[in-house]
Amino acid sequence: MLKFFTMIAAAILLISCGSGQNAALSPAEALSLRLAGLVGEGKIMYGHQDDLMYGHSWKLADDAEEYVRSDVKEVAGAYPAVYGMDLGGIELGNEANLDKNKFNHMRASAVAHHERGGVVTFSWHPRNPLTGGDSWDVTSDQVVASILPGGEKHEYFMTWLEKAADFIESIKTSEGEAVPVIWRPWHEHTGSWFWWGQKLCTTEQYKSLWKMTYDYMMKDRRLTNIIWAYSPGAGGLDAEVFAERYPGDDMVDMVGFDCYQYGSDEQYMADMKNALDVTEAFAREHGKLMAVTETGYEGIKKRQWWTEVLYPAIKDYPVSYVLTWRNACEEHMQHHFYAPFPGHESAEDFMTFASLEKIMLL
Repeated sequence: MLKFFTMIAAAILLISCGSGQNAALSPAEALSLRLAGLVGEGKIMYGHQDDLMYGHSWKLADDAEEYVRSDVKEVAGAYPAVYGMDLGGIELGNEANLDKNKFNHMRASAVAHHERGGVVTFSWHPRNPLTGGDSWDVTSDQVVASILPGGEKHEYFMTWLEKAADFIESIKTSEGEAVPVIWRPWHEHTGSWFWWGQKLCTTEQYKSLWKMTYDYMMKDRRLTNIIWAYSPGAGGLDAEVFAERYPGDDMVDMVGFDCYQYGSDEQYMADMKNALDVTEAFAREHGKLMAVTETGYEGIKKRQWWTEVLYPAIKDYPVSYVLTWRNACEEHMQHHFYAPFPGHESAEDFMTFASLEKIMLL
């Protein structure tokens, strides 16, 4: 394992130096090196979506200036090492994202988390640019075609990419240093519940969408703080499915997958093992970092889920991080949580999980 990640680190350094010329590492390259080093040491970073924005029974105040509250910290005494957020809504110029998190708070909390030594990752659930619906509006299979060059919505969609790039570029410390982020666009594409999904566009259209996104952010905007993560869904995943829409080694830095528990522990662990086996083989072949980019068990209905289900599923794989989904704060969504909070029956087991040598919190 150590040899494999030493090779990744060497490749990052080689890229950063160009043709034998000395060059400082970009923020993204520096984070990639750090992640490779941690995995080489056998560490798995634990992450939680929207951790600093709200929790099971609280929400960040509109006028907040500090980002210190966290369900994970209140249970385990430490912040999650990875902090996930979503840019859905940025494309429309909204003040807040699809989960009602204000973008100014998201930006500032990302900086705060980075300065604590944490890692920040963003997914994106943009609206449907053709129909006006949300990401889950799959009433048309022409959406991706419409936003590619020559499509009727191409110029319109490029203004969406501009807003997303503007936001990522704006995440800077008070000294003006760009905060590195793991950027995970067009995720779960092997399913068909998003307008960019498997049955909603062809393989070539999906790859063109990724390339268009990459070229704009990396070539036109020259952003240096993005690690690009490719993450299909775990359902029905095999080597062929995983690779089918992979856009290419030059446009991806990390590979992962999203996998949730809906049934028995045994089924979830089998799904995880299959997805991890496929992802690890691909990561090794292509020299990429790997992660469990989304996972969890809604409501955490097993007291020892952390140490008896999740940890055994991931402990033997070179996973850079595992991110569980959010803890909704709305009264009508009190069942929708994926990390423990004070008083939850799995809190004690989570503390045990967090203290394991392989698991890393801040």
